[in-house]
Amino acid sequence: MVDLRILTVVGARPQFVKAAAISRAIAARDGISEILVHTGQHFDPDMSQVFFDDLGLEPPRINLGIHDGGHGDMTGRMLAALERVIIAEQPDLVLVPGDTNSTLAGALAAAKLHVPVAHLEAGLRSFNRGMPEEVNRVLTDHLSALLLCPTETAVGNLDREGIVDGVHNIGDVMYDAALFAAAASRGSSILDRLGIAERSYAVATIHRAESTEDRETLSEILDYVRCQVRDLTVVFPLHPRTRKQMSMWKLDLEGFLTCGPLGYLDMHRLLRSAVAVFTDSGGLQKEAYFHRVPCVTLRGETEWLETIEAGWNRLWKGPDYAPRREITAFGDGHAAEKAVELIAGFLRCQARAGSIPSS
Repeated sequence: MVDLRILTVVGARPQFVKAAAISRAIAARDGISEILVHTGQHFDPDMSQVFFDDLGLEPPRINLGIHDGGHGDMTGRMLAALERVIIAEQPDLVLVPGDTNSTLAGALAAAKLHVPVAHLEAGLRSFNRGMPEEVNRVLTDHLSALLLCPTETAVGNLDREGIVDGVHNIGDVMYDAALFAAAASRGSSILDRLGIAERSYAVATIHRAESTEDRETLSEILDYVRCQVRDLTVVFPLHPRTRKQMSMWKLDLEGFLTCGPLGYLDMHRLLRSAVAVFTDSGGLQKEAYFHRVPCVTLRGETEWLETIEAGWNRLWKGPDYAPRREITAFGDGHAAEKAVELIAGFLRCQARAGSIPSS
């Protein structure tokens, strides 16, 4: 049989992490090849290239260089460009990780060309349609033939929306990636570079539009973090959007140790020795748990209810931490291998049904 061809679409930091785990699992198998396409959504070297370097991810076969602009404009340009790529490359399946504009554009382009879509991290819901990511998740799930869920909670979310075919709980590929990073990050010198000692600091990240587009909201978040950790340094890697807004509004950064965006391994080394994490990032909530560091989510909701229920996470304006316990929902560290096995099985069935040429 000819090689099965998977076209993977990435564009932002969290997707690079997920894609790296999948790419390693694909490379370990015969009969499957991958075409990695970078939309360019995150284009700054500190937001993109450093992740490819840290994760040992091969450079993308194709980089579309699409970034900036509003959500509709960016997604539309990606959709048009990805359609041309899919027509040229003729993949058997398009894999879209996560919930970014790149995710939705990849799913739409594939679906309109009748190429099956696999959604990695399917079924997540914040139940806040004001979040662009929530809209991307819902639409992508309803376009997908394979829905690769990280938890049973995600499976249940899909079931309530009437999506039952092609749904699989494979565990969380972010846990696979965290296990990789735990070993690889031992050589990181980030603590020395920042001049801090283990267990003497907290970590904060703020990047979402709803956190940064209003001066009063961003100022309130900063004041909240300061009040929570009066006696600790707060290491604050600044997303370009956040840096721009804070500079424009001349917001006070007293008590924060700011730096540029950190690579994946540096961030994991930083997390491993932190006392607490404050973040509006979905992925960092889980990564904090993987290192057993308590987290406060700087939002009104979270996709990762398991971290709230197990007492490792809380919402900044919600109840205090629940009693703490271990979480078993994220799988065994082999989610990427399971994902690739399911994709291969799905494509073999397609081939037997005559959708994919075989020899």
